[in-house]
Amino acid sequence: MRVCRTHVANNPLLLGMERTVRQRNQLPTNLPQLQNLIKRDGDLYKDEFLQQYHHYQSLLQLFLINPSQQSSRLEELIMFLSQVCCCYPDDMAGFPAELQSLLRKHAPILDPDVRLTLCRGLILMRNKSFIAPQSLLELFFELFRCQDKVLRMTLYNHIVADMKRMNAKHKNNKVNRGLQSFMYTMLADSSPIAARMSLDIMVEMYKKNIWNDAKTVNVVSTACFSPISRIVSTALKFFLSGDEGADDEGAESSGSEDESNVAMRKIIISKQVTKKGKKQRRKIEKALATIKKHQKRRKGPKQSCFSALHLLHDPQDFAEKLFKVLEKTREKFAIRMMMMSLISRLIGLHQLFVFNYYPYLQRFLLPHQKDVTRILTFLAQACHELVPPDILQPTLRAVVYNFVSERNSSEVIVVGLNTVREVCVRCPLVMDEDLLRDLTAYKSYKDKGVMMASRSLIQLFRNIQPGMLHRKDRGKPTQSQSAAVSKDYGEVRAAEIIPGTELVDLDSDQASNDDNEGESIQDDSDDSYGEWIDIHHASDDNDSDNGVHTLELESEDESDDWVEQESESESESEPHSPQYVEDREGGSVPFQDKDEPSTSTGRSAVKKVQFSGGEVEAPKEVLKEVKEQRLQRAADIAQSRILTQEEFRTIRQTQLSSKLAPRRGVKRQLTELLAQQEDRREGEGELLPEAAIMTLDHVKIKYDKKARLESIKSGREDRDKFGTKRHKLNPHSSTTNKDKNKKKAFMMQKQKRLVRGKSKKSFREKQMALRKSLLKQKHRK
Repeated sequence: MRVCRTHVANNPLLLGMERTVRQRNQLPTNLPQLQNLIKRDGDLYKDEFLQQYHHYQSLLQLFLINPSQQSSRLEELIMFLSQVCCCYPDDMAGFPAELQSLLRKHAPILDPDVRLTLCRGLILMRNKSFIAPQSLLELFFELFRCQDKVLRMTLYNHIVADMKRMNAKHKNNKVNRGLQSFMYTMLADSSPIAARMSLDIMVEMYKKNIWNDAKTVNVVSTACFSPISRIVSTALKFFLSGDEGADDEGAESSGSEDESNVAMRKIIISKQVTKKGKKQRRKIEKALATIKKHQKRRKGPKQSCFSALHLLHDPQDFAEKLFKVLEKTREKFAIRMMMMSLISRLIGLHQLFVFNYYPYLQRFLLPHQKDVTRILTFLAQACHELVPPDILQPTLRAVVYNFVSERNSSEVIVVGLNTVREVCVRCPLVMDEDLLRDLTAYKSYKDKGVMMASRSLIQLFRNIQPGMLHRKDRGKPTQSQSAAVSKDYGEVRAAEIIPGTELVDLDSDQASNDDNEGESIQDDSDDSYGEWIDIHHASDDNDSDNGVHTLELESEDESDDWVEQESESESESEPHSPQYVEDREGGSVPFQDKDEPSTSTGRSAVKKVQFSGGEVEAPKEVLKEVKEQRLQRAADIAQSRILTQEEFRTIRQTQLSSKLAPRRGVKRQLTELLAQQEDRREGEGELLPEAAIMTLDHVKIKYDKKARLESIKSGREDRDKFGTKRHKLNPHSSTTNKDKNKKKAFMMQKQKRLVRGKSKKSFREKQMALRKSLLKQKHRK
């Protein structure tokens, strides 16, 4: 029962009882009990609190005489006052400032236990919002200079948790900007430990999406030029580990999802086994709802997290400075490899000009060089269309001379050819015709890997510059090859429309208006960007000028982009009729070609024109008119609506069909190419994977016994175990005696099986046995 202080003072009996309770509780020496009572009613025990506070002040004065000494009583009072400071805000207003000044002045010489107690007291008051975060966090950053690992880890965990709590609901820009500016000075601190811990905190803040702005990234970028190796390594890993963090996050989410599924199964099992009751049922339903909510949150849309390289203010200047450091540094080879990786990634991502970087890489392009495959990926990553070909050609020729040679093994040749292919994908002008024809000669090499690598290079130039290949290497012409035009250095061709947009169905109203006006040609949903064109010529042998020419446009298949030309000579002449174009919808466009030359065989010559992205044989005027209508339709669609994912898939399918030659199984091949393209789009990132130049999947690798066993075990992960399909509800429950007997050795079960096999004969069986024995005796006589 609580009693008012004034009522106790006026009543002598109550005053005596209070003194007795005080003597029994021993409040002046029992600080935890006093702390509990003050939190219940602070006004009732203010005198006891002031007594302890004055005792703390006297001990503090004695402690300042020799700050390096240890005082356990002072530590207890500091923790006590930190716990109850919120109950007396007026009296304790200067207490946090005293602790902070004590740490600023005497932190290096303080006893480790006393220093840790002071920090814990400040952390406790900060968690109670009794201290402003700005000054306290700056003090904690300065305390990183102390040679105390336990203290540094405590401060590190508190700073990360406190910043996360402050920015949970909304960004606290005032505190964030002040700390980021302070962190810039801490990275240049004379103490390497303090600078490294400050950098670790900034990296952790960025990974937790708390400080994911450009200011943080640019502050971290200054750490790449630090004279301390560990700081440089941490900063480089920060810029290079964007994709790895995403993979780790996906692995963590999948692991947590498996744990939630296990927890849900346990709850369902307990629901079937435990006692049925309303309270238990409500408890289980609440737990299931919590797990389902957690799973729903995990499966929700992920926030897009851009790489840190996109947030650099001046990537050109940063890449040039980092390359200068790379040329002069004497760091370990691993750090130099990270520098090369970061520079190449910057060049490829932002299309920078660092011309001296390619000759620097050239010295490492040798087959016996350590991690040469990674260096080759750096070279391919640093190439883009704006790099002058004369700058890149010496490096490319060095790759060819050092790797693509018959004196090397087949694996080395494969790596060299794949590197050349990846460089030409990003910078096609670097390849000249003579070198390309030398590399394509490996298409008939005895090793299958070399042969496939050379053919992949041939396939690349079939799509981008087929004219550089030998005529026999160009293959059957496709629309994409016909439309491929070599571009000069720096030439940019902006597309007015999205190719293939005319395949998208318009709205019903717009489609009906187009039919009434006759201004557009409608296509079926399965029409391709290129179409079959059948040209029939009926001409007289005597008078070829009076023939009837019919050109029909039919959309047969998505992958059929070819021209079929049929000519028949008729014995009887037909009357003159105008030439016309017919499509599936029945529309016609009249035309007449009076100057069309004829041949002795009756075949009419037609002109080759570009139509639907490919080269077809048809009268130029007609196809030009049809092409204009299709382009107008594509422009109208692009300006009037937003395309869906299915429509973009149709467009991609059409563009892929233009790259296929007409043959059997085209639809299946187109489906496979679409799947491969989507997988490549999902898996591709800013970094070129090392597996892109190590494509040796078609080569049968010889495994040892250990590798074979690992492969077998990895194949069993997603496969059901052998045996019964009736699984136990609880996998940890015991087994039956029948199951236990199956696992026992045969000698343990031998006697039981023999006893079980001896069964008593029936009376009928005994009669038959006796009869057989008597007959045997009779025959013997």
